[in-house]
Amino acid sequence: MSETPPVIAALAAALAPHWLFVSGLLHEDGETIALISPDEPGFWDHVTAQPEFAEDAPDPLDRWSARVIGALARQFEARALFPFTGPPWQPFVSWAVKSGESFASPVHLMCHAHMGLWASVRGALALPGLLPLPAPAANPCVGCPAPCATACPVDALKPDGYDTESCHAHLDRPEGAACRDHGCLARRACPAGESYGRLPQQSAWHMRQFHP
Repeated sequence: MSETPPVIAALAAALAPHWLFVSGLLHEDGETIALISPDEPGFWDHVTAQPEFAEDAPDPLDRWSARVIGALARQFEARALFPFTGPPWQPFVSWAVKSGESFASPVHLMCHAHMGLWASVRGALALPGLLPLPAPAANPCVGCPAPCATACPVDALKPDGYDTESCHAHLDRPEGAACRDHGCLARRACPAGESYGRLPQQSAWHMRQFHP
């Protein structure tokens, strides 16, 4: 495994006060893409105390991400990239897989070596030049009994896609409360994500954005 480049070590240190971490690195068109994800536990308590969450305006998490990652881009003379701005839409899922840290799961969702099925990316920095990359992570789905595959009460998540209509219908019913209030049962079943520390409050907030 190659030694962490100084710029990546410096980026990790700059991300830490914001409860963010580098969740993947890859090369793309002469640049090094550093994927940036929430560092749990601690991220949600931190971010909900930021000004964006006190303002009467939509998308506070995206606005906070744009502010913080945009400032880091200027600090590191990089380009800030986001999954919520487009078109054109940036290929964040394929980047995550290309980084060797994320993998296709039995339920179509991306599974990260550390975050499991709680995998999410707030943005990325396109750093100039081709920096040394770490060795790929071990695929957490290999040898896993895949409890995620049977956790969804309406079988909305399958290897070949996500039946959002069935998911929304389930969330409309009283028996959907477990998913609404604590997060997707399939994501919660993932052994790789058990130690990540994602708070139920954060999962419930994201569920409200998905299913108002």
